[in-house]
Amino acid sequence: MIKYTIKRILLMIPVILGVTALIFILLSLVPGDPARLILGNEATVEMVAAKREELGLNDNLIVRLFRYIKDVFLHFDFGTGYYSTTPIASEIIERLPRTMTIAFFGILVTIAIGIPLGVLAAVHQNGIIDRICMLISMVGVAVPEFCVAMILVTIFSSRLGLLPSHGISSWVCYIMPVMATSLASVAGLARNARNSTLEAIRSDYVTTARSKGVKEWKVIVHHVLPNSMIPVINSLAGTFATSMGGTIIIENVFSIPGMGQYIVTAINNRDYNIIQGSVIVLAIIFSIIMLIVDLLYAQIDPRIKAQYLSAGKRRKKVQ
Repeated sequence: MIKYTIKRILLMIPVILGVTALIFILLSLVPGDPARLILGNEATVEMVAAKREELGLNDNLIVRLFRYIKDVFLHFDFGTGYYSTTPIASEIIERLPRTMTIAFFGILVTIAIGIPLGVLAAVHQNGIIDRICMLISMVGVAVPEFCVAMILVTIFSSRLGLLPSHGISSWVCYIMPVMATSLASVAGLARNARNSTLEAIRSDYVTTARSKGVKEWKVIVHHVLPNSMIPVINSLAGTFATSMGGTIIIENVFSIPGMGQYIVTAINNRDYNIIQGSVIVLAIIFSIIMLIVDLLYAQIDPRIKAQYLSAGKRRKKVQ
């Protein structure tokens, strides 16, 4: 298992470097001169040339790429935005916890609601409970996050006055963003849980357990759930990515100064430095989440665990 963990950690390095190189090259090919964007249209040619020299834009693309990779991964220096003197790293450190809070609690709500909803639908396949659960899932998939956010603001803030509509003055401000972020993820996870649970219910070992007279709830708890949750756990990384993507939109609806609002503002201002730094940080977070899910999957799935246990025993015999 240790070998598998080290292997997965090492695989993260080329992925993160590849994302860094890709986003840097793509943004370098975008039409427009960053020096002209910073100085404005009224700047003279000499001023633009001096600014390009200051930013290192006169060097070729490969030199700039390797310099950027060295600054980011050796010094954690993403530079500064075009229109701000505050280091991008400082802004990310300040804003990232707010985004991660929404995403983390969003995924907890997703797991707490989505998995029981899918299992309940599978156990009562083609029944009224199944139809209600799948209807809820279809609505969650069909309705965009920002529509859900606006509905929540209208009901709980404008009409009832129970929750604040914007800002992060207290923990209560996170309730509606978490609810809006988790709805689409709940729908997707419920469908995955339903499909994997149905597959487990139709398995031979479940039929054998029932033929032995084992009570139905014991069959579900001891035989169906442990095996049906393996594909669900494997899909949690994608669920978290969906939750993070929804958070970027939701933060702008609720005026939360997190990574989402930071990225959207940078896109509107064509501030490529901020976009690059934010994408790299999010790529690192996604890679870590993928690593955690893969390790959890390997720990739960007996086939992967047996593979590495048998490999370890063979090495001991050779020695």
